[in-house]
Amino acid sequence: MEVEKGVSSKHYLTSDELDDDGRIKRTGSVLTATTHIITVVVGAGVLALAWAIAQLGWIAGISVMISFSCISIYTYNLIADSYRYPDPVYGNRNYTYMQAVKTYLGGTMHVFCGLIQYTKLAGLTMGYTITTSTSIVAIKKLICFHKNGHEAYCKFSNNPYMIGFGILQILLSQIPNFHKLALLSTVAAITSFGYALIGSSLSLAIVVSGKGKATSLYGTKVGPELSAEDKIWRVFSALGNIALACSYATVVYDIMDILKSCPAENKQMKKANVLGITAMTMLFLLCGSLGYAAFGDHTPGNILTGFGFYEPFWLVALGNVCIIIHMVGAYQVLAQPLFRIVEMGANIMWPRSNFINKEYPIKNGSITFSINLFRLIWRTIFVIVATIIAMALPFFNEFLALLGAFGFWPLIIFFPIQIHISQKQIKRLSLKWCVLQLLSFVCFLISVAAAVGSIHGISKHVNKYKLFMYKQ
Repeated sequence: MEVEKGVSSKHYLTSDELDDDGRIKRTGSVLTATTHIITVVVGAGVLALAWAIAQLGWIAGISVMISFSCISIYTYNLIADSYRYPDPVYGNRNYTYMQAVKTYLGGTMHVFCGLIQYTKLAGLTMGYTITTSTSIVAIKKLICFHKNGHEAYCKFSNNPYMIGFGILQILLSQIPNFHKLALLSTVAAITSFGYALIGSSLSLAIVVSGKGKATSLYGTKVGPELSAEDKIWRVFSALGNIALACSYATVVYDIMDILKSCPAENKQMKKANVLGITAMTMLFLLCGSLGYAAFGDHTPGNILTGFGFYEPFWLVALGNVCIIIHMVGAYQVLAQPLFRIVEMGANIMWPRSNFINKEYPIKNGSITFSINLFRLIWRTIFVIVATIIAMALPFFNEFLALLGAFGFWPLIIFFPIQIHISQKQIKRLSLKWCVLQLLSFVCFLISVAAAVGSIHGISKHVNKYKLFMYKQ
């Protein structure tokens, strides 16, 4: 059997080079999937977890973090079993989250799923743009403080750096698909551990030196500096930050779709889920706990960019460089599924359009790559729009919390549970059905609380903010 790879290149593949669905044979492994998981979950949000624990306190903060991680392992394993239908090992593949929801739940549920998933993906790209510019400005401020003293006026606009990051992402967005991101994702995963460990080490140094601030089992204390109402809002926002930190549901099917077929994809993905989330949880607890122990009630929203540390300035600057490198790769890991769904839809609607489907090969010395006009134009427009919106709303913690709240319940809890109920034909009102629905309801309440808290925080910032004039 021979299958044509591309009209323009006239290259043919043998059956040995193809998977059971006629596509080029997948080569991903448990290690590859774990790397992608770490790249997505160990984002700059890990540096906000110290602030989250400060709002919740030792008991609730650590309990919530571990609980979310355990729930995530369970529900992501349910997702792993839904990659193929009807049999989880030999069935047909579900290439996207939307397709899986449509396969198992039918109706209009897949539309709701797609709306949530791709809105969140778009939002995360904006969040990563904000994070990158914040880290670049933090480096400039570190240099300024180092030269002129900690009381010097050192404020800079984020906008030029958001624009620069956007230009870079326009170029990287021409990477054709998710399967080509292994190297970029690996570099991003390594740097994510780099800045998390730098933040943790600097916090540990403060604690060991005896300069750590007082902490509490119940978090920040209500008093002259913090009203009871604001305490509640902060707790809600902290829940959103932790929920976002546990999330990679937006790209989970894309990760599974790179795995080789033997052993079965669901078995490989379950191992990757356990490895990725375990590594994530250990890092989150380390970074969050040490950060809170170092700064107490005055823990900054981001322990590297919020200037909990000034010295050694080169090490803090290095941590921010790691954030920037990680954001470059993580942006693409999250954007590619969004690019893919739009381009698949365009291909289905206009299958004979050269503008949408034709690839133009270009050679530059020994390097050969191809350009697709639709991909070039639409991806460029998307990055530009995302960058402009990020420039308009550059609020780090509240934005992270809102994105976390927006996707946590539907993507990590509701859909996996409903798919599992449909797949296993669990009887309505049976004990297992009731337990699963109770879990879903509790997580729904947490998501609502986190969303309300983050919207309240954003509204407070917006009232004091002039559009596109933000400086930090």
